[in-house]
Amino acid sequence: MKLNKLVPAIALGTLLLAGCGQEEKVKLETTAQKASYGAGLNIGRQIEREGADIDLDALVAGIRDSVSKAEQQVSDEDIQAAFMSLREDAERKQKALDDEAAQASEEFLAKNAEREEVKVTDSGLQYEVLTSVEEGESPAATDTVRVHYHGTLIDGEVFDSSVQRGQPAEFPVNGVIRGWVEALQMMKPGEKWKLFIPADLAYGARSPSPKIPANSALVFEVELLEIVK
Repeated sequence: MKLNKLVPAIALGTLLLAGCGQEEKVKLETTAQKASYGAGLNIGRQIEREGADIDLDALVAGIRDSVSKAEQQVSDEDIQAAFMSLREDAERKQKALDDEAAQASEEFLAKNAEREEVKVTDSGLQYEVLTSVEEGESPAATDTVRVHYHGTLIDGEVFDSSVQRGQPAEFPVNGVIRGWVEALQMMKPGEKWKLFIPADLAYGARSPSPKIPANSALVFEVELLEIVK
């Protein structure tokens, strides 16, 4: 949970959300009302992404007191202590999750490498050829490619998929994670591979999004559509 991001986001929406918390149905007719509702949605979505433990009634009370310049009900010192406590709890939970992800990834890759159809490179990248093409040139690191991909964690949970979006992705080969850079330079246009990427060839100890815990091995089905000239 990144409280340093969460607090400014809430503060940014303070003026627009001053009327929240009312029991009667809120009108959403005027431009200002619709914009205010949109600000509320954005703040709520950020709270959900950050995984913050937020009491909505208390949140609205704080917004209302700020806008109306009412007396502050909790001291700045107590608020800061509460934020620190939430941050420490979140860090403890994340550390436990990171350790669990690392162990699960190591066990998964060790077992996966035993499968006959899986090849393992010197770097530790594992891949399985789903569709093979005999002729064609592989892209260089400096080339731009067009691909379809479907990315999951080792438990099958999807975190990103151009296939689901129905829109192929286009990017330079050397502009993605190391596991992709290595694999793409071995593939030919028209081929489809399944990649099993160790954490150190992906995002390592960094969590790029709440959907991908740190130290996670990643699984991708990658179809190289073309080398973009």
